[in-house]
Amino acid sequence: MSAKAELYDVIRRPVITEKSSLAGETNAVVFEVAIDANKPQIKEAVEGLFNVKVKAVNTTVTKGKVKRFRGRLGTRKDVKKAYVTLEEGNSIDVTTGL
Repeated sequence: MSAKAELYDVIRRPVITEKSSLAGETNAVVFEVAIDANKPQIKEAVEGLFNVKVKAVNTTVTKGKVKRFRGRLGTRKDVKKAYVTLEEGNSIDVTTGL
């Protein structure tokens, strides 16, 4: 597998919500990442894919909700999000395609 494909295994997709738009005002971008990815891996992946300098990475894990499907209980997957703060002068436009 190529190196770029491995970076895409760490970063799944950008999160585009109202809260992530507010984070964008402070030069931060929000990504959904692999549940087993750690902060150094996320920093390396963002710097490698987008050619930017990362200042800080904060992560949060949202536990999957319990939902009913055809009368049976099931659990949605846990989701890990990374709030990546970029150095001054760097930016990532997530509204366009990658």
